[in-house]
Amino acid sequence: GQSLPSSKVEADENDSEGDDELRELAQDSSASAGASEPSMKVGGAFAKKGKYSVDDFTIIRVLGKGAFGKVMLVRLKEDQVIYAMKSLNKQQLREKGEVTHTKTERKALEDTHHPYLVHLRFAFQSAAKLYLVMDYCNGGELFYHLKTAGRFDEPRARLYASEILSALTHLHSRKIVYRDLKPENVLLDAEGHVRITDFGLAKDAMELGDKTHTFCGTPDYLAPEIIKGSGHGRGVDWWSLGTMIYEMLGGLPPFYSENFNIMYDQILHAELKFKPPECFKPDAMKLISEMLQKDPAKRLGSGDGDGEDIKAMAWFAPIDWAKLEKREIKPSFVPNVKSETDTSNFDEEFTSQAIEDSVAPDSLLNRNAKSEHFEGFTYVDKGPLGIS
Repeated sequence: GQSLPSSKVEADENDSEGDDELRELAQDSSASAGASEPSMKVGGAFAKKGKYSVDDFTIIRVLGKGAFGKVMLVRLKEDQVIYAMKSLNKQQLREKGEVTHTKTERKALEDTHHPYLVHLRFAFQSAAKLYLVMDYCNGGELFYHLKTAGRFDEPRARLYASEILSALTHLHSRKIVYRDLKPENVLLDAEGHVRITDFGLAKDAMELGDKTHTFCGTPDYLAPEIIKGSGHGRGVDWWSLGTMIYEMLGGLPPFYSENFNIMYDQILHAELKFKPPECFKPDAMKLISEMLQKDPAKRLGSGDGDGEDIKAMAWFAPIDWAKLEKREIKPSFVPNVKSETDTSNFDEEFTSQAIEDSVAPDSLLNRNAKSEHFEGFTYVDKGPLGIS
């Protein structure tokens, strides 16, 4: 498995020492939290101040690691609420041309309150790093649970698919294409509901029919039009969801190969086959076949109806969508979570790392980093905090 939410993070406890003037460059965002908060409270405090820094949090342990650092489990000192903190190294972001992706992630997290999306609670910066503090979903990655189970029974796969479908439809309604759907980016909360995380590849301001040409995503889940570079729109998310439904039912993605070139070729040219056949009922095969149309113009969900067209398919008939939107459908699987700081559902490769390895001071080089790229990054969720 890969890391928790992120492929871009690194936590650093001493980041903000002596950086007060630089931190002032980040102006408070006036945006407030939206509606549709999920029901379960882990802590009920409101933000006590308008600006936060890494010093306001106690770092507990590492949750995941990626190209730009780590995701850390943290506790807000003022009210003891637990969060996941993702940090991004500004210099590395600039060198790799990731500034736009980062701004998109911050905007997507702030703009999109939905029961099945991870919520941004705070954003702040030091001279060298940006920090995103989000809800901690201690149920772990769907990837972890899928690998543990091998495959899911149909009702379990259907509920996860429905919750993801609901979240993606919401993102599309906000003109955001997610583009990076995979089991590693879907977390489970303590009740067993899904929460989509890691908006690093999301493309905002996409109208229906708009196309973008960036090559991104994870090979197993890439739509043919991304591989070909022929431009892509919202339909790439439905290809990825179709791939995930196939994998949840059958155990592997449909065109899987350890050799990326072979996998790309199969995504582009191979006929869809359902293996093992006993895992796929007719309604599931019809749904997946229509979501995995290689021509995006013919793909289910690519029309004006977007996700609503997918919800109307027979495979989703058992789902009461009004109940689903209110988190009233009880998941059959509840993760084994012992406490609010339990990390047993995450990869031990990361959670066993010593915290000392994860918190290094800014280098002198990074202290000279300019902050103008990240104007307006600071954010405090104005709603009740600690809602998980």
